[in-house]
Amino acid sequence: MTVGTSTSGGQFEISDEGVLVRDSSTQVLILSVDGQYVWSLTPDRDGHPADKGTMVPWPNVLTRFLNGSATITIADYDGEVLFEEKVSLGTGEGAISIVDGSGHPLSVDKVGHLTRSFEATDESIRAEILEGTQRVLADLRDVVGVEAYLNYGALLGAIREGRMLGHDSDTDVCYLSRHTVPAEIITESYAIERTMRERGWSILRMSGGDIKVLLEVSDGRKVHIDIFVAFYVPDKDGEPVFYQLGNRSGRLRREAIVPVSTINLHGYDFPAPAEPEEMLAFIYGPKWRTPDPSFKYADPPAGVRRLDGWLRGFRTDMGFWTEFHNTHGSELETKQSPFASWVIKQLPEDAKVVDIGSGSVGRDGRFFARNGHQVRSVDFSRAAVAAVRRRAERHKLSLVSDQLILGELRSTLTLGARLARDPHHLYARDLIGCLDKAARHQLWTLAKMALRPGGGKLFLEFAATGENLPEPKPEGLVRRVDPALVQAEIEAAGGVVEHLEIVDGRDMLEDPLPRVARLRASWPSLKSAEGN
Repeated sequence: MTVGTSTSGGQFEISDEGVLVRDSSTQVLILSVDGQYVWSLTPDRDGHPADKGTMVPWPNVLTRFLNGSATITIADYDGEVLFEEKVSLGTGEGAISIVDGSGHPLSVDKVGHLTRSFEATDESIRAEILEGTQRVLADLRDVVGVEAYLNYGALLGAIREGRMLGHDSDTDVCYLSRHTVPAEIITESYAIERTMRERGWSILRMSGGDIKVLLEVSDGRKVHIDIFVAFYVPDKDGEPVFYQLGNRSGRLRREAIVPVSTINLHGYDFPAPAEPEEMLAFIYGPKWRTPDPSFKYADPPAGVRRLDGWLRGFRTDMGFWTEFHNTHGSELETKQSPFASWVIKQLPEDAKVVDIGSGSVGRDGRFFARNGHQVRSVDFSRAAVAAVRRRAERHKLSLVSDQLILGELRSTLTLGARLARDPHHLYARDLIGCLDKAARHQLWTLAKMALRPGGGKLFLEFAATGENLPEPKPEGLVRRVDPALVQAEIEAAGGVVEHLEIVDGRDMLEDPLPRVARLRASWPSLKSAEGN
């Protein structure tokens, strides 16, 4: 590793760890690599105290690119260059290039994802995105019949600068629902989805009140246009509280939203909130006029909990898992795990298997399929589901890959109902440590529905608790769990733990992992339980 330092006072050091800022008085810093915008950072918020200053670690989504050399520039928002040096990172061999598979430049967006910004988008492609957004809003207004308006970054750019924000990467629209009951709001959202599909749009559902339009543009990528619901729900005193997906909640006058107004963005007219400035202050705070490309939302915790419970289930880690699979998928072992070899000896020859939490490689599900079993592979991450599907098609395996969100009852019951009519055994390696208490209980519900009709088994392997033990990787996404707790929860849900042993194993990245639990459980039929 070579460290680059500023020739003008030594304000910055660049290393494999991140950016060391000796003087963090400049709030927003813009980092570019060989002239390409890559990342915006606020040292006091994004960093931690270190020797001689504040260390701001590289975002995880960038680390796989940081091997080689490049000229790194750090500037303030006004464009004044504060640091510019050629720096070598990692092995130092070759050139650092932060691009996608087609060579398009990538940058870190405001929620920490790697994407293509409008600044790195050709004018003709930008026109396609804006025209597509216009058509989406027209269909929502004229066909669906809801009060829809441009919002978030696109609205901010239009009002503050008259153009798209250079560091933004998509467009967002919202509609104000007339409903105040979450179940009715969800029903309305599904009706909107059906109508938009009938209009020919490609739709991806994100939650009970959020769908994405996947707009394919001529450079080959799919641009996301989010359609968020907004609504009012009375508080305990009967006063209306405004909620808008994207996690906003609080007090906002209805008159600030409807009837909608019109704004112009790059020569295109869009419907906007009746009082755009009032909406922007609600979303971004009173300093919304001050540019801050490193801005991060500070969502009211109580409002987030309500939106999660009403519309979403809990999917906080979804983006992190997608980034993990996109970043580390090529590093994961493709040969079956020892646990899969242990399980297959206990399966009947014609057994059907659901591989829950299969990851992006689907190593064990593919192993079962190669050995003649029909396999359904499910995972939380859409990126993992797509990767497993591609591998199965390439190898012509009898394997179906779908998404399962154990934090959502709707998702769990849908799969459970299918498996109740088509019995499978359930298999999950490294899953339990990824789940919170609510999601674990959803897993037991799924097992009860799937296993009782056909007498199947649930096979689990997970990192067990103990003293002075290393945490499994990826850190922060997987935790150790007490086997006694898992057994007690299974039994409380009507299951029977038939076998439990502790062995040494390996984590997702194949690092040695002491003290791993292996468990086999079943759910006796109700008649059997009554007979006992």
